[in-house]
Amino acid sequence: MDISLQNSRVVVAGGTSGVGLAVAQAAARAGAEVTIASSNLRRVQDALELLPKGTRGEAVDFTDETRVKAFFERVGAFDHLVYTAGESLFLQTLAELSIEEARKAFDVRYWGAVTTVKYAAPYLRTGGSITLTSGVASSRPLSTWAIPSSILGAMESLTRALAVELAPLRVNAVKPGVLRTNLWSNMTEDDRNSLYEDVGNKLLVERVGEASEAAKAYLYLMQQGYSTGQVIIVDGGHMLV
Repeated sequence: MDISLQNSRVVVAGGTSGVGLAVAQAAARAGAEVTIASSNLRRVQDALELLPKGTRGEAVDFTDETRVKAFFERVGAFDHLVYTAGESLFLQTLAELSIEEARKAFDVRYWGAVTTVKYAAPYLRTGGSITLTSGVASSRPLSTWAIPSSILGAMESLTRALAVELAPLRVNAVKPGVLRTNLWSNMTEDDRNSLYEDVGNKLLVERVGEASEAAKAYLYLMQQGYSTGQVIIVDGGHMLV
């Protein structure tokens, strides 16, 4: 059963930049009424300038259970939840690793997702969906990627477990490769461009991806009513090289 997004309600947690903003824009173009949420009010306001009139936005700390619960009480019934929220990558060797900071790295990306799904699920209408976010580092980690890779792997296991527990509500995830997004904002511009060039030259498509390309996978999972418990890879062939 194909599901139309026309006149549906979509909530994008982390919808103020990168993939989340691209998903919000694509869903709006498909006719959905979109609500975005992010921990930073300024980013919410800036993102709303890039989205159609009528798009709603709120500042929500996804690590604060009380605020997440209150947010979905205000949202009410809706059709699709997308979770893309996350901080910049936490990259350290095991020898340098701060255990305290490593634990904090899970707060938004993993525990924020768990908290968000917990309080969103009761408001999702029949035929609705949840789409979470992983990444190719869950399967192809590099040195210093122990914590991000662990988080991404946990997200994939969470996706499958929730698909079983919340059925017939559909739960899936998108697993992007390297994209030009603010995920790499903790790098200098030169280092970032070098990363894009080095990685892109190794990929089968000979370039890194754009947020708008990954966003199409999220829309596919919202609209394709027969997929659940799946992790869709959008990586330019990263997993093969």
